[in-house]
Amino acid sequence: MELAKRLQSLTPSTTLAITAKANELKAKGIEVIGLGAGEPDFHTPKHIIDAAYEAMVAGRTKYTPSGGLVELKRAIQGKLQRDQNLSYELSEIIVTSGAKHALYTLFQVLLNEGDEVIIPIPYWVSYPEQVKLAGGKPIFIETTEKESFKLAPEKLLEKITPKTKAIIINSPNNPTGIVYRKEELMKIGKICIDHDILLISDEIYEKLIYGKDQHVSVASLGERYKNQTIIINGVSKSHSMTGWRIGYAAGNKKIIQQMTALASHSTSNPTTPAQYAAIAAYEGTEQSVEDMRSAFEKRLNLAVEKIEQIPGFSVVKPQGAFYLFPNVKEAATRCGFETVDDFAASLLDQGKVAVIPGSGFGLPDHIRLSYATSPQLIEEAIERIGQFVQKHWK
Repeated sequence: MELAKRLQSLTPSTTLAITAKANELKAKGIEVIGLGAGEPDFHTPKHIIDAAYEAMVAGRTKYTPSGGLVELKRAIQGKLQRDQNLSYELSEIIVTSGAKHALYTLFQVLLNEGDEVIIPIPYWVSYPEQVKLAGGKPIFIETTEKESFKLAPEKLLEKITPKTKAIIINSPNNPTGIVYRKEELMKIGKICIDHDILLISDEIYEKLIYGKDQHVSVASLGERYKNQTIIINGVSKSHSMTGWRIGYAAGNKKIIQQMTALASHSTSNPTTPAQYAAIAAYEGTEQSVEDMRSAFEKRLNLAVEKIEQIPGFSVVKPQGAFYLFPNVKEAATRCGFETVDDFAASLLDQGKVAVIPGSGFGLPDHIRLSYATSPQLIEEAIERIGQFVQKHWK
């Protein structure tokens, strides 16, 4: 039986491949330290779990509206008003089965065959795949370490064509952890307004920002910016709720209505008890969020200090999220490997440390390391990486 041709364009997930290999070694009793995790290692806060339990005991386990519970939409309204001073109608918000599903659904309703979506490199691995599945064409713009991996407005202008439909900005960014400042977002947003390009603002890591930097949503820069923006967010990273699968999109009413219509034929609705948990997340105390952010900041400083001591490694210090994205090309070459992918594979086999090759994010000279694990394991993993490099250095 011939399967759908559109799936032939999908690029296999480097992240899943490394994770599968690491799990295989662990199953054999081999002590592997995994730095590939894309999720917080903290438990979901108790008051959130309690809210889901209480909802289930009360019998709130049936279908909800396809676009999400009205009560949860109101909680999201309050969150957006409180955090970004943004006002949205209920009809401008859809609750989805995770932020990834919000993006997938958005591309399905937004793109026609051949429409172009601009994606800065490095990017989260699912962006280009979701665009291709919707019949669109990813248009990549490479950023550099000298630019702190931020999209330069002049590069954006060079890539715009009559087929350009949207651009994705992820701040804080996965995999680099960089954070766009207000002035930078204004320049990019102005270009989108002038050329009528939808700006998709992926803000899933907004609560995990360190130092003096602050999260700025491009939609908060003025009414014209808001009208040109779709916000994507959710509780996965902010409240350590990755498995609960609750995200949302907020923006243009017509787009949200079409996303809701599509969701009615795909998921029916996000999981009901998880929606009640998300209400508790957005309406309850945020002390656990701050505690997690503070812990991640300490881990970041520890990880950067250790990584910078490894020869052949260079890293731009992140401002948010929970990843490092060092350039390790020199180390890989000096250790006798043709590619960084080969370096990462050998590091797993011999050094027993799992990292994600940067090729999956569009920059093959880098690796991504997650510091969403204990300080002890971070130190041990980086020590192993250093020993691996020292052993192979030529």
